This record gives sequence, structure tokens and C-alpha cells, in this order.
Amino acid sequence: QLLLPGPLLQGMDRSGVRMSSYVEVSSYFNNAGSVGRSSNRKQFHEELALQMVVSTGMVRENVFKYAWFFFELLIKSMAQYICQMDKQDSSRKLRFSDRFKDDVSTIVNVVTSEIATILVKQQKEVEQAEKINISLAFFLYDLLSLMDRGFVFNLIRNYCCQLSSKLQSMPTLISMRLEFLRILCSHEHFLSLNLFFITNLSAPASPCPSISSQNSSSCSSVQDQKIANMFELSADYRQQHFLIGLLFTELAAALDAEAEGIAKVQKKAVNAVLNLLCSHDLDSRYSKPKIKTKIAALYLPLIGIIMDALPQIYDFTDAHSKKTRSGGSDGDTDVSPINHSVALMIAGNPVNTMLRNTGMSYSSLQSKQVNPLAADASRTLLISFLWILKNADQTLLTKWASDLPVSQLNKILDLLYLCVSCFEYRGKATSDKVSTQALQKSKHTKARLEEVLLGNAGARGEMMKRCRGPGNERNFGINENLRWRKDQTQWRQGNERHEKTKADLDQEALISGNLVTEANLIILDTLEIIIQAITMSDCKDNVLGSVLRVLLHSLGCNQSSYYITHCFSTLRALITKYADLLFEEEAEQCSDMCQRILHHCSSSIDSTRTHACATLYLLMRQSFNIISNFARVKMQVTMSLASLVGKSSDFNEEYLRRSLRTVLAYAEEDEEMQPTMFPIQVEELLSNLNSILSDTVKMREFQKDPEMLMDLMYRLAKGYQTSPDLRLTWLQNMAEKHTKRKCYTEAAMCLVHAAALVAEYLSMLEDHKYLPVGCVSFQNISPNVLEESAVSDDILSPDEDGICSGRYFSENGLVGLLEQTAELFNTAYMFETVNEVYKVVIPIQEAHRDVNKLAHIHEKLKKAFDSITLKGAKRMFGTYFRVGFYGAKFGDLDEQEFIYKEPAITKLPEISHRLEAFYSQCFGEGKMEVIKDSCPVEKAKLDPNKAYIQITFVEPFFDDYEMKDRITYFEKNFNLRRFMYTTPFTKDGRPRGDLSEQYKRKTILTTLHAFPYVKTRINVIQKEEFILTPIEVAIEDMQKKTLELAVATHQEPPDAKMLQMVLQGSVGTTVNQGPLEVAQVFLAEIPENSNLFRHHNKLRLCFKEFIMRCGDAVEKNKHLITSDQKEYQQELKKNYNKLKENLRPMIGRKIPDLYKPIIKIQRASKESFKRSSFKKYESSLSNSQSS
Repeated sequence: QLLLPGPLLQGMDRSGVRMSSYVEVSSYFNNAGSVGRSSNRKQFHEELALQMVVSTGMVRENVFKYAWFFFELLIKSMAQYICQMDKQDSSRKLRFSDRFKDDVSTIVNVVTSEIATILVKQQKEVEQAEKINISLAFFLYDLLSLMDRGFVFNLIRNYCCQLSSKLQSMPTLISMRLEFLRILCSHEHFLSLNLFFITNLSAPASPCPSISSQNSSSCSSVQDQKIANMFELSADYRQQHFLIGLLFTELAAALDAEAEGIAKVQKKAVNAVLNLLCSHDLDSRYSKPKIKTKIAALYLPLIGIIMDALPQIYDFTDAHSKKTRSGGSDGDTDVSPINHSVALMIAGNPVNTMLRNTGMSYSSLQSKQVNPLAADASRTLLISFLWILKNADQTLLTKWASDLPVSQLNKILDLLYLCVSCFEYRGKATSDKVSTQALQKSKHTKARLEEVLLGNAGARGEMMKRCRGPGNERNFGINENLRWRKDQTQWRQGNERHEKTKADLDQEALISGNLVTEANLIILDTLEIIIQAITMSDCKDNVLGSVLRVLLHSLGCNQSSYYITHCFSTLRALITKYADLLFEEEAEQCSDMCQRILHHCSSSIDSTRTHACATLYLLMRQSFNIISNFARVKMQVTMSLASLVGKSSDFNEEYLRRSLRTVLAYAEEDEEMQPTMFPIQVEELLSNLNSILSDTVKMREFQKDPEMLMDLMYRLAKGYQTSPDLRLTWLQNMAEKHTKRKCYTEAAMCLVHAAALVAEYLSMLEDHKYLPVGCVSFQNISPNVLEESAVSDDILSPDEDGICSGRYFSENGLVGLLEQTAELFNTAYMFETVNEVYKVVIPIQEAHRDVNKLAHIHEKLKKAFDSITLKGAKRMFGTYFRVGFYGAKFGDLDEQEFIYKEPAITKLPEISHRLEAFYSQCFGEGKMEVIKDSCPVEKAKLDPNKAYIQITFVEPFFDDYEMKDRITYFEKNFNLRRFMYTTPFTKDGRPRGDLSEQYKRKTILTTLHAFPYVKTRINVIQKEEFILTPIEVAIEDMQKKTLELAVATHQEPPDAKMLQMVLQGSVGTTVNQGPLEVAQVFLAEIPENSNLFRHHNKLRLCFKEFIMRCGDAVEKNKHLITSDQKEYQQELKKNYNKLKENLRPMIGRKIPDLYKPIIKIQRASKESFKRSSFKKYESSLSNSQSS
């Protein structure tokens, strides 16, 4: 039996908490000794207990109301009785009479029944029930120090059973029992009460040592089963470790329950467990490692509970989402929340109730749903998980892990993955942003967490001082539900706001950093235990990938240099031991590994760079040793650097170059590899990486010039034409950059090119009719995709090692790219191309008979076609400008011309101001000038010390034959390669002059690729110029006016305002001098120059059609006007008739020479045309010539 210090003295010491007065011990003992005691004298504690049992009516109500007082009085009298009768050394079973024990049992049963009655019938008296519950808990707490503990355990058990039978509300039931158990578990001999020194392995494995020493299979299996049982919350465990078994059962029940308000109960449950762990770490009696190992063994079933709760744990990998993990480890990219019943099935969560049967089948649980845990509760649960892993016997963990199935090992690895995300260092800035109130609440918790993992003696001493202060013996570290006091009925946490000093912030950052380092080192140790375990089993193929996934995730998070050093050591050991599995089965993980290693190669910390370089070299060397070629690793390293350059902005180029030189030095000094081709291949790889870095420097210089940046990225992608994986990476990087700039069409085109690239190589790998035959299948989307053709001599076969090894070079990868493309086209209002994209996807889904996806696709197509009908010509696709660069300051851009695609409704001053501002910042004020006109630039007249830009608005240009195929508004704005701009001029140098002097220069520009493209600017490769004479300018103007009239007249539905506006511009009194003046200048007289005859006649015919269209428009307007517009209609009619009369003589004047026959046709020939076909006539003509 364990004895406490004098109970009476203990009661005196806590008098401020529990009683207002106490009995003087010395005087009591003196009186007791002098007076003596007769055998038949009634004992106070027995009489008090009896009266509490037999009381009724108002007396009983007062007993319940002031239960704390009567319980305290009872405990003190019992303690005095033991001291008086000198029963401290006697058996606890014999200290008190059987009648008194029956009375105590009755009191506990009656009080428990009263608690349940209040909770069920009197909802308004919940606070009273909670106070009675706390009083009862402290009463049993004290009984553990005075009475037989088996008897007290039976009272606790009866309490739990009685509450379970009477309460239906699960949150209330668990909350009451949790509060009850929390107080009991705060007993200073809690561990001894739970027999923590006895485990399943304490008894000998075999009754005969000689048999156990023979290593028989039967003994081994028994031992393995005992180890497995240590991690289960079994009936034997709950019987042997009673209090902790009850607490774990309540925790499991809270995690498994589904009811409103259960989140608070879950938080209370996990906090109760954490507080226990904190108390063990802070107790100097348990500071030895061997004792901590035994304590950790007591908490091993908690690991199983946490594993079952995996689907509920908050996903710290995405801090901005509230999703929960599915518990899977297959790397599926689908992030949609998993069905709750499926998640439960994966996790294997049992129903946890106080009276449940531990052998309950799981079939009844498949319909239950999980309740996601809050972030703080999940963090508390994970910290408890790590504490057990740190302090448990490592040999025991290894043996246990070696016997676990793959699914359970993957659950542990998923938990470790979450732990890495949860305990990532956030830095001082993050902690400074947290509200003062939240910091005040978490400050003490962080200190305790540090104590749990680090065991800092100084902090422990400080904590113990605070916890052992007056009134805090039993609830150190607990900031809620303090034990009742005489002067206070409720404890209120101080919420006063206070400003933190810089020292406080530094201290918090230090504690956070130490905690993160320790947590990740525990994770690393656990990973090594799992590696050792799978070495002894046959499941390493399935688990190794998950181990590597956790390792790489930790390398991708913010970590201390101390941890990174150890992590790289573990990674190198993994590469050395399982190189064949890594390179053959985990190709994608190897790619991630290369990226993580390269990222740390650019670290500013020397030790980190050293270990990263050594790991990178070992990776190359092991790959070469296995297959005498490290083409795959070479490809992955290059891809990783490309991805690092494209996405990461925090890598340091100089440090990365140093690391590459270090790797090269390793290769040159490795004597064992000198006879092979390995050093040469390493040198080639590093040379290529340095070239990429050189282009990166240029990319950084032009970060604020999106067009130049995309040009550089495109050039890098073009350089990887023969390396499909790398080109695909850069195309995806470009798509991401375009998306950030909201250039969704260009982003979609990047993915179209990526999909065409995948299709090109996929057609070499798989021969399926439903797959696209290559990039040719994407021509209807864009003719530019033909540049992805794999037809050159240096194209590598996809069968080669390291080629097309990414996840996108598959049917699912191709479909995924195309679906992303369709979404981007839809966002860009390019609905017609959505149809073309799905024309490639639909045959693949039809071949797989995937009806659901086909229905989804056709639903999207319907929405796209509806959008075309609804929006049609109301869409605005883009505005185009010609930009010319002149001056040596531009370097390679000097005398280059581009067509820029800008957002719709972009005005010339907007792009002009943007480019002028950017290049002025690059070259300095006064060094940049914009040429205002669009005339040809004479470079000899430009200042060589300045940079010049010429910007001109251009429009898409189509020949007449093209217009037959470009009917819709979309077709006139898609696949554009030719653009036109006009420049008015006169022969004397003025831009404008009289009609007879006005010339116009039409410039047609042809681009290298068609818009839209993967870039927003494309080089001009051809320029054509046409000079229009004044009469040709007049013909063009009149044709334009005539077309406007025709469109306005035949518009459906009719638009009266638009029609009247066009009419007013054609026949209105204020403007009719325009067309009339043109006619008077060019049609008044027949030109003397015969070369102008045809132009004269063409203009005459234009006016003839113009007058006819004006008449149709006036007549149309007559039917559209309202009654108040009749005068306006008469005015239009009058102006039209006047214009018609003035133009009549000029329109009717013909040039006779134009109507003379050029060749006289013989009558016989004419008749032959009537009698026979052209073909017969030509044959007869050839026969006559031959004769």
C-alpha cells in the first residue's frame, strides 16, 4: 500500500481552498489521548455518513447544495479517526467498518443519481450539477488516500455506469465523466494507482526458461501478441490500468461521437491527456529515462486511438482550408473531401462507450460519419503522439512496427506527415500577427509543450514553483474548472490585453524553434524505426515510398540547420540501402527529392549546402552504379532546377553555383569512378545547369517586363525541344505565370502545347485508336501546336530510361491537361475552343465507358454553346499593337518589331505609358523616347544615346478569300497572323491635305506564329506596304460607308438609333457635303490619264450603290420611327432626294473607252460556244492548229 503524508496536515495546508477553518492537530491529539475512547462510542464520520444517507426533504436538498462542505467534513473526520486510532500502518480494508463502507457507497450512488436527475429534468440547473459532480470527484480523490483503493475503484465504476444508463446526451455525458476523471487523474500517485510498472511483458514469456531460450515459434508468436496488445485499449488493459483506461475510453468516445457541441468535449478530452503528460514531465520523481519508458508504455494505446482518429485530424498541410485527411497514402491528386463513411472504414474507428463490448464488429459502424477536429485540438493530439514516440522503448516500437500490416504503417506515416506540417517554424513575424489575447492564452501552453519534448530543467523548476503555489496542488497547468473555493464560486481567466516586448517575441520565437526542431527529430527517429521494421518484413516495397514522402515533406518545410543535417544523413542511408527500389519504383519521389536537394544547395548556411551537395552526388553515383547510366536522375535534376527557377523566388544563384562546383569536385576526386564515364556525364550535366542559371539571371532582370520574361521562358522551353519532360515543365511554368496575369487564353495555349507534346510521345508508347495520333490532332485548336512534332533526328525515344517518366505522360495525365485547358478557355470566353478540346477527350472516355465523365463533359459543352448563343459578338478578345524597338540600348531587341496582344479596350496611351515608364526606369530619365507617329523610322536621324519605341494600333487583316471561311465573330478574332495599319500622308510631307492630295500607306505585318499563342507578343517576320492614290482612298472610304449602311439596314432585330446615326452621317444636312465633295472632286470630269479610267468607273459604281443603300435605309427608317419623329423622317427624305439629284449627273456619266470590246470574236466561234462545251471547242481548235 502507498501512504500519503499525514492527511490531516494535508487538509490544513489546503484550508484556504476547501474549508474556512480547521481543527488544531496538536490539541486534538492531546484531547484524544486524555479523554480516551470507549469501544461503543459513535464515530463522527460514521454518524455523518449515516445522516447523509437517511436525510430527506429540505435537509437532503441542502446536503446536495453544500455537498463540498459535507464531503470535506467527512474526509477530515476520517483522517482524524485514522490518526487517533493509529491505523496508518494497518490494512486499508480494515480501517473502516463494513456499515460505513455501505453508507459511502450509498452516498456516491445517491449523489450520482441526483446529478443525472438534474441534467435530465432541470436543464437550468446544469451549473449546480457540475458543482456537485466536481465535489464528488474530489471526495473520491481523497478517498483514494484513506480507504481501500479497490473499493474506491468500484465506486468510480458504479458512477460511470450509473451516468451512462441515465444520460442520453452524449456530449453532456462525456463532459461530466471527463471532468470527474480529470480530477481523479490529478492524484499525485496517479501512476502508481494505474500500476504503470506492470506491463504485458513483465511476466516471463514462458514458464520454462529453457523453452523460451530455444526461440520456438510458439513462444515468439505469444510474445508478438503481447506486444500488439500493449497498443490496444483492450478489456485487460482497462482492468489492469483502471483510471487511465477510463480516460482513454472517454477520449475515444469523444472523438467518435456525433452531436452538437461535441467539439468542446473533444478539446477537453485531448487537453486532459496532454495535462497528464505535462505533469509526468514536470515531476522530478519520474525524470529518469527508464521510468519515462515505463510511463510511455502505459500510454501506448493512445497511439491506436490517434491512428483511428486520422480522418478527423485537421489538415495542417493547407492552412487556409478546413478539410480533413482521408488517411490514404497513395498520393492521389484528387483533393475532394472523402465520404465520411468511407473515411471511417479506412480508419477503422470503433464506437467507444463506457459499457461497450470490445469485440464489437465493425459492420455496424460503416454508416457513421467523422467530426473534424479543430486545429488546436489536433495539435494537442499530435504532440501527445510525439511524446509517446519519444519516450517509448525503441526496441518495442521496432518489434511492433515490424508486425503491423501495410495499411497501419501507412497510417502512422500519414500522422507523421501531418506532424511535419503542424510543427513547421513560422518565424517571428507570424507570432507577432497573432492577437494579444490568443498569445496570452497560448503562452503557457507553448512553455508546457516545450517541457514535454525538451524537458528543460530550468523551465520545469519555474513551472513547479508556480504549480505548487497556494491552491494549485492538483491543477497545475490547468486553466479551467479549478477546484471550488470558499471565496470564489467561479474562476475567471484574465483577458486583459497587454503589449509584448521584443524580448517576449524573441523568447516565443526561440521556444517555437526549439519545439519544431525537437518534434521533427522525433519524427525522424520514428521513420528510422519504421525503416528498421520493414527491413525485417516483406512490405518495404509498399512502405518505402511513404517514408520518403514524409522525409521530403520535412525538407520542404522551414527547418533548423541542425535538423536538416540529420535528415540528409537519414536520406543518404536510405539511398544507399534501397537505391534499386528508389530508382525503379519511386521515380516520381526521386524527382521531388532532386528538387528538395537543389533547393537546399542554394542555402546560405554552409553546413546545409555541404550535406545537400553530398546527398546530390550520392544520388547520381548510386544511380550510375545500378544501371551504368544516370539518365533518369540527370533528367530529374535538370527538371528540378527548371522548376525551381520557374517557381521559387528565394533561391540564391551564387550559392547554387558554389554547390554545383562542389559536386563537380566530388566527381573529379572520386578515384573509384574515374575509369568510368561517370565524371564526364556529371560535368555535362553541371554545364547544362549553369546555362539554365545564366538564363535565370536575365529572367530576374526582366521580372517587371512580362513580355520579355515570357520570351526568356519560351526560349528555355524551346531549348528543351528534345527533352519532353523539361519542355512540359516550362510550358506549365509559363501557364502559371499567364494565369497570375489573368491572361487565360495564353495560359490555355501553353497547356494545349503541353497536351500536344504528351500526345506526340504517348502515340509512340501506346497504340490505341481512341488516343490522338499526335500534335496533328490539335490543329483545329491552334495551328501553332505543330511545333511540338517529334520528327527531328535527335528526338529521344520515350522507351529510353528517364524519358517521359512524369505522371503527365499517361492517358490520365493527358486528360487532366485537356480538362485544365478547357477550364481556362471557358474563363477566357473562348467557348468555341472548349468544343475542340473535348473532341479529343470524348473518344478516350468513350473507350473507357466512363458514363459519368461523359455526362459531365456534355454538360460543360452545353454551357459553352449556351454562352456562345447568349454572348456572341458581345465578347471582347483583345487589342493589338505594333511595337518597334530602336537603339543600341535595347541590345538584341534593336530594330525588332513585335505584335503585342493587350486586354480588350486597351487604348494606345495606356500601353504607351506602360512601356515608357518601364524602360525609362531601366535606362534612366531622359534616355527613353516614344515616337508619336507611325511613319517609317529613319535610324540615322535618331540619337544613338537614347532608346526609342514606336507604338501603332493594328487590326487583323484578311484577304477576300479568307473572309469566306471567317464568318463568325470568333473566327475573325482567332488564329490571327496578319495585321494592318494605315498611315495618311501627302507628297509634300504633311499627314493631311485636300482630297485630291490625300494618299494613304497600308502596311500589312505577318507574325511568326498565330494569335493567340503561348506568348502575348510575337515577332514580325514580314512587312508589305501598299500606297493608295487619292481616288483609291476615296473608293475605300465610300465602300466603308456603304457597308455601314447595309449592316444597319439589315440588322436583326432592327436598331432604330443605330440606323438613324448612320443615315445622319450619310445624308444629313451637316455632313452631306462629304460624299458630295468626294464626287465633285473625282467624278465631275473624266480624267485625262487613261490609267485612272477604271478607278473613276469603280468610284462611280460605289456612289451608285451608296445612293441605293441610302434609299433603302430611309425607307427602313420610315417603318421604325414613332409618331413624334415624322418631321425628322421628312427631313431625312428631303436631304436624301437632294443628294441624289446632285449626284445623278456624275453617276450617270460613263467613260466610253471602258465599254469597247478588247478582242473581236468571230461569229462562227460564238456559235460553237452555243453548240458545244468549252472542252470540245478547245480540242477542235488544237486539231485545226496541228493540221
